[in-house]
Amino acid sequence: MNGSRAAIRYAKAILSFALEQQKEVEVNEDMLLVANTIQESKELQLLLSSPVLKTELKKSALKEIFASKTSALTIGLINLLIDNKRLPILGEVAKKYTLIYDSLKGIEVAKVTTAIPLTEELNQQVLQKVIEITGKQATIESIINPDIIGGFILRIGDIQYDASVSNKLRVLKRQFENESFSS
Repeated sequence: MNGSRAAIRYAKAILSFALEQQKEVEVNEDMLLVANTIQESKELQLLLSSPVLKTELKKSALKEIFASKTSALTIGLINLLIDNKRLPILGEVAKKYTLIYDSLKGIEVAKVTTAIPLTEELNQQVLQKVIEITGKQATIESIINPDIIGGFILRIGDIQYDASVSNKLRVLKRQFENESFSS
């Protein structure tokens, strides 16, 4: 079983358990914290994936990082992943949990691709536009891709709006090519 499928199974299991205990919102906040912490720390990523480091060292490091900031359910998930030798997929489990949770709550995930990071103000404007377009609550997943040169690409479900400079240049190139063939 690959890591992604395993991550989905663990995420569904923890969500089911959290729903039974009516702690799904609290666990979602924990999963956002876990996913962001792992994504932002190369050292933590290396710690989780290292086959050389002892499990006890990993467990104590994770306890130090997350114990005071997360719920007992999240700590239980971490311990379960340690017991099942699946600790390298902790970040993926956290991401999958939030995706499944958002889907359950009817929250759309809007992927915004830009050449540079969005400011908080722009992030809020995009969020308002997504709510206006879909009529649903949304979360923003920001993707940085310098190849688009400028502008943005917004993807919500199967709807895509491409307002990137690179797309506009492609359109202009096609127009020039079509005009040169017509002449």
